[in-house]
Amino acid sequence: MIQLILISFVMLMIPQALAQGQNERLDSLMSSIYPKDKPGAAIAIIKNGKVIFKKGYGIADLDSQKVITTSTNFNIGSITKQFTAYSILKLQSQKKLSLKDKLIKFFPDFNPAVANVITIRNLLTHSSGIIDHYDFVDRKLYTEFSDKDVLPAIKSIDSVYFPAGSRYRYSNTAFCLLSLIIEKVSEKPYPEYIHDNIFKPLKMYKSDVIHPDFRISNRALGYEIENDSFKISDAKQSLFFSTMGDGGIYTSINDYLKWITAIQSGKVLDPHIIKEAQSPQFLIDSSKNISYGFGWFVAGSGNDKLIYHPGSNGGFRAIVFIKPSEKYSVVIFSNRSGIDLEELIRKINKIYKVDDKAYIAVESLTS
Repeated sequence: MIQLILISFVMLMIPQALAQGQNERLDSLMSSIYPKDKPGAAIAIIKNGKVIFKKGYGIADLDSQKVITTSTNFNIGSITKQFTAYSILKLQSQKKLSLKDKLIKFFPDFNPAVANVITIRNLLTHSSGIIDHYDFVDRKLYTEFSDKDVLPAIKSIDSVYFPAGSRYRYSNTAFCLLSLIIEKVSEKPYPEYIHDNIFKPLKMYKSDVIHPDFRISNRALGYEIENDSFKISDAKQSLFFSTMGDGGIYTSINDYLKWITAIQSGKVLDPHIIKEAQSPQFLIDSSKNISYGFGWFVAGSGNDKLIYHPGSNGGFRAIVFIKPSEKYSVVIFSNRSGIDLEELIRKINKIYKVDDKAYIAVESLTS
């Protein structure tokens, strides 16, 4: 009987020892990439639905030398798009709009040759062909550029890159327009809508969206690396940094884990909306089996299905990677450039023995 108990105890301890060894390897990897005296990153790993690792590395602000923790707030760049997409889908579920609605319904002074063709679905899936606003802005007129400035920059243009729905082309302009649609339909500013419908229900009390009165505590500064030195690159240095719907959210690993947990559990958030957002909605490359959902890249299928999205804004870099069949997620928020987060994800997956054969790097698809 004692021998049976000992065997059971040993069998119970083996998975724990394995997990501890994996966490130690990850800690060593992250420490080698993000030194203590340089801008760094915060990371979390979820496996089988449980947080098994989370930690901060490096410095949040080189002047104050404040260290990064899992409570440090980062700009998450294009990971914001999943929040914008969820909001649009929620408004559709409330029958306040339809993904078939054309731009002209919300922006009557938009050039009709464009606005009578492009739909909300086209905007959500980067298949609109809409012209990028970056090329049509008189930069001398602005010290800071917002979503509201996007519309006047492009509304008179009568050309598109391609007919709506015919191709994929990543578009930050599209998600800025989506934030304006959210404001028109909900009659609330975009930051207020996100707070009321996502942050508050999930108790993401430390998260915020860039806006004119933006104040957020415990935040990192973003740094671009140039000639082996770091230069601050955020709202004051980057004209297009402060647009909201495409990349305006600041959050921490601790707060973002509440979003991931809600996605995986099907609680608090509408599970039907999450399923729709994380399903293939527009095929990007059939040979690689990669599509865009609503705010997410979707690769593979069945047990091999992967859902992920990178983010980049100024000196900030971020990535979230999910394998639903294993309830496995990796989240990395960083306040420096110069590190290939997509390659880092592969190394982390290898440590935790997660099969990511369906994973397709998307840097070329988001530039």
